[in-house]
Amino acid sequence: MKQRIITALILAPLVLLGIIYLPLAWFMPALAVITLIGFWEWTQFVNAPQSRTLALIPALVVSGASVWWVQPTMSSLNDLTTRHYSILLIGTAWWVIASLLAITYPRSRPGWERCNSLRHCFGILTLLPFYWSIVFLRAEAMSVNMWHGAQLVIFVCLIVWTADSGAYFSGKFLGRHKMAPAVSPNKTLEGLAGGLILAVLVGTGLAKAFEIEFSSDLAMYFVIFCTAIISVLGDLVESMFKRVSNIKDSSHIIPGHGGVLDRIDSLTAAFPVFAFLYFIL
Repeated sequence: MKQRIITALILAPLVLLGIIYLPLAWFMPALAVITLIGFWEWTQFVNAPQSRTLALIPALVVSGASVWWVQPTMSSLNDLTTRHYSILLIGTAWWVIASLLAITYPRSRPGWERCNSLRHCFGILTLLPFYWSIVFLRAEAMSVNMWHGAQLVIFVCLIVWTADSGAYFSGKFLGRHKMAPAVSPNKTLEGLAGGLILAVLVGTGLAKAFEIEFSSDLAMYFVIFCTAIISVLGDLVESMFKRVSNIKDSSHIIPGHGGVLDRIDSLTAAFPVFAFLYFIL
């Protein structure tokens, strides 16, 4: 626990400083490195008897194709088109499907467990929309307000962390009914409810403090609620893949915290869903 706290105290400020102060030209490669580490850790979820390096190739190829598809120039990132929205829509659709797989586990397991192609696709669908959704949010209105995009990214992070904290304490003191016992025995419906309530309350205050505009208060509540609930389910999804692969931590790259995927599992789900709903609402 001591090592976990020390690592968090070091990493959290670095992450926030990077989100706020790194120019987009530096922010994108830095985020790409994190995503690449995530892809490397994902190769453990793929049946790769020969080489994890070879198992990484499909993700690299599709990632390269996505750069060509998005063409991430400053002008294009400030004027999102159907190409950009398609990535966010695919990411959102994936997390709805992935959440259903986790909720219905282990009944859903035979449908994908032995299919290596699906496991590769799952990793790409988890990490690529995560990467691009953060980039789109970070670049939002940058030509008008250079801080607005950073506030959006931090806003999503705080919603996720609030939902996680609320779920932990609510589940610890009030938890009775298991949410998905076959995947994560400690998560409860009471914890989920507590996390969602706290996330909506805190998110509402943060939206006003950060001056994040929505089309209406109802739209704001809806976006925050969906972001919070999908973040909790995103954590379940990674737990499901680790359980099937008999893995406790995705790696040991972060002392006391495991791997990159262990730290960003909720965020990989939250960012595409938030970005899609934010841009259309």
